Amino acid sequence: QSQLMESGGGSVQTGGSLRLSCAASGFTGSRNCVAWFRQVPGNEREAVAAVYTSGGSTVFADSVKGRFTISLDNARNTVYLQMNNLQPEDTATYYCAAATLRFTCPRDSPLYPYWGQGTQVTVSS
Repeated sequence: QSQLMESGGGSVQTGGSLRLSCAASGFTGSRNCVAWFRQVPGNEREAVAAVYTSGGSTVFADSVKGRFTISLDNARNTVYLQMNNLQPEDTATYYCAAATLRFTCPRDSPLYPYWGQGTQVTVSS
């Protein structure tokens, strides 16, 4: 059974940092995408960044470019989202999602069949 488990959320002040972790289990093959999405109540889920397990990553959200970095530790089957210089508008529930048998990582959430439970990030001013 394929599973994703997020951790690392919390509350920080403006300018602070957090690192989110997404531990994956039960996935096989190399053409997989693991992405981070975020959602504020009442808004659509927004793609933040994605990493391709065969190599390569992309940051989707212009608002986080230069501040957020996605990385993959294959030995630990874990994807990280390092978030620096956090701003109040980064406050959201962050979700880890995975898609298999992909050639590129999509930004559309319906294309990701596997989801974690979410972790809350709150940035106060």
